[in-house]
Amino acid sequence: MMVTGAVRGDRRHRRWSVVVPVAALLVLAGCSSSGGSDEGTPSQQAPSESTSPGEAAATDGGGAAVGLGSTSLGDVLVDADGLTLYMYDNDTQGSDSTCYDQCASAWPPLLTQGDPVPGDGLDAALLGTAERTDGTTQVTYGGWPLYYWAQDATAGDVNGQGVNGVWWVLGADGQPIHG
Repeated sequence: MMVTGAVRGDRRHRRWSVVVPVAALLVLAGCSSSGGSDEGTPSQQAPSESTSPGEAAATDGGGAAVGLGSTSLGDVLVDADGLTLYMYDNDTQGSDSTCYDQCASAWPPLLTQGDPVPGDGLDAALLGTAERTDGTTQVTYGGWPLYYWAQDATAGDVNGQGVNGVWWVLGADGQPIHG
């Protein structure tokens, strides 16, 4: 379910009750019995300590910041710390995430506690959110739910590009970059 405009405003009053620490979220994602694909699951499941999904990207207002960062693939979507964000071909553009359990351990979702904040060069109209099955809110861009790759350690890393032929970085236009 995409949440935009006035509907997003109506849900704000309920968000405070859904606050889940990032560490607990990752533990729950690994233990959940809900379905999900394991495509792209690395041999090491745990994200690096420098990867703090949602938490590292939060602005003072609580919304995750999404910007453009320069990488070997060109300018791609990144969080506030410059960590690369990815989309998943198994998600349907404009719908909810299909990445849970082991998949979400390897590909942590970019979460937000407030309205996501676009950086320079991004179209605010393409930035949105989708509710995950655990009640958290995932950031979307161009209708694609956004994820980190657990094996990207520093700003500009694009190690998740093309993993299993289903994970891709996104350009400012909201389209996957296959290359």
